[in-house]
Amino acid sequence: MQIGIRLHDTKELPIEERLALVHEMGFRCVHMALQKALPPDFPCTNEAMTPGLAMYLRRQLEKNELDCAVLGCYLNLATPNPKQLAETTRRYMTHIRFASWLGAGVVGTETGAPNETYTFVPESHGEEALRTFITNLRPVVDYAEKMGVVVAIEPVWRHIVYDAKRARRVLDEINSPNLQIILDAVNLLHPGNCRDHAAVIQEAIDLLGEEIAVLHLKDFKLVDGEVRETGAGLGEMDYTPLIRFMKERKPFIHATLEASKPEENVWCREFVEKLYR
Repeated sequence: MQIGIRLHDTKELPIEERLALVHEMGFRCVHMALQKALPPDFPCTNEAMTPGLAMYLRRQLEKNELDCAVLGCYLNLATPNPKQLAETTRRYMTHIRFASWLGAGVVGTETGAPNETYTFVPESHGEEALRTFITNLRPVVDYAEKMGVVVAIEPVWRHIVYDAKRARRVLDEINSPNLQIILDAVNLLHPGNCRDHAAVIQEAIDLLGEEIAVLHLKDFKLVDGEVRETGAGLGEMDYTPLIRFMKERKPFIHATLEASKPEENVWCREFVEKLYR
């Protein structure tokens, strides 16, 4: 595997120094969300995302021997507000263009909620919400095909695509090689299934394995009846299915750490690498 990290989980520094630090810490790729990775006063509007900015960042990545595994664009494609949806769709298309200049592996996203506030409601798991998401995702994937870019959705229990079966439906209905999966195993967990998390992970691998382009690696603890995220190795996770999957079926896959604090980053990387070895 090529192990990496979500860039905004590292020490806050100018982007040039931040990428150098990631390299020094032994990582090989990054998950980059521009508005979180760049300084707060840095414009990340659609008009600011030019070829020049993309190629500058690409040079900085190459200088530090890093890939951009994921360019994040985590916005709600199921909003019922037409104006908000149009702006969100344009934002996705901007990220897709930018990814083509940057050389990003995928444009990553989650799957939203059927409201303007992107908050979980029981209707998120209903059929109507899924139909809306698929309808609104389709033009984004069509644009990705034109630009030669891959969009990867990330199933999350509290979002519309909440399990592996639902993700399989989206893949089959969109039916495009430019739509793939980011597998974050912890995001599939809830209090009712976390004790059987190895089986949940294996089901995701069985149903989605061919289309899994990137892995997110973190851990979890069950605290007061809630699943809480932690850095890799700091919780209750059995990584056996994921490690076996990577070693046997996904040579050199990008696998990025999430939910680790800056002071934990190296420890979490070493934990995962030890398991892999």
